[in-house]
Amino acid sequence: MRYPARRQKPFTEINTAPFTDIILVLMAIFMVTTPLVMQSNIQVNLPSSSTGKPMKEARQISIMATNEGMIYLDNKLVSRKTLKAEVAKLHQADPGLEVILYSDKMVRFKDIVGLLDIFNELNIKNLNIATRTE
Repeated sequence: MRYPARRQKPFTEINTAPFTDIILVLMAIFMVTTPLVMQSNIQVNLPSSSTGKPMKEARQISIMATNEGMIYLDNKLVSRKTLKAEVAKLHQADPGLEVILYSDKMVRFKDIVGLLDIFNELNIKNLNIATRTE
């Protein structure tokens, strides 16, 4: 007995498993490299100090003041008003918050005093100024 020939339907589905694997690998690579890229974008020429000490581990935020008058809060460009609001919110959530001020050595002293006034108004006691050790 002979059966009629059955035609096979073409396979029209796409296998997404290899695509998913590639996406997950790319996501892992970007998660690892993004902090490294973001950290090196802002160039600040720190002043030197012979008595500088390494920081202890605590909840820290970094404020960077550049020679061009830009202010960065944790590598994000902010205005003075936004800086005050964000630091106030972070300090309210964690009263033991440590602020590290990274300032280019060519920044005008008037600008540094303005930043110090903001921290004083917010009653921040843990303030450190970053330097390079000699």
